[in-house]
Amino acid sequence: MLTSKQRAELRSEANTLETTLMVGKGGVTENVLAEARTQLEARELVKGRVLETALMTAREVSDEICEAIGADGIQCVGSKFVIYKKSEKKAQEAAKAARAEQKKKANPVRRGAQERRKKAREEREKRNEYFRQSAIQAAIERRKG
Repeated sequence: MLTSKQRAELRSEANTLETTLMVGKGGVTENVLAEARTQLEARELVKGRVLETALMTAREVSDEICEAIGADGIQCVGSKFVIYKKSEKKAQEAAKAARAEQKKKANPVRRGAQERRKKAREEREKRNEYFRQSAIQAAIERRKG
């Protein structure tokens, strides 16, 4: 169940949505329910419309769809309705994006120090490799000469 503040936030998001779910004279059929499930999984928030030929009101359609698929009715105005259902797929994507953002926002001082240490380590390894090669060359020269 959603709180009134959450519902108000979702209503404001729904203002800019296009109507993507149409219910005609057949009423709430299995095809309409399947389409609603698909759209809710992809977007979480779906705006629908009840055509004039349907023998149901927007409230009745919204209630029936919500009961059938476990969604929440957000708003019914005229012949339009808005439904919401939390999508696991969207939640995982949001969590992944938040982790990536958190990584970007890491402490810049610490990141700079880590970069300097990494650069110093690479320089040491480069220098050690040079001296190692020089020692090998000197040993070869001593054996030859």
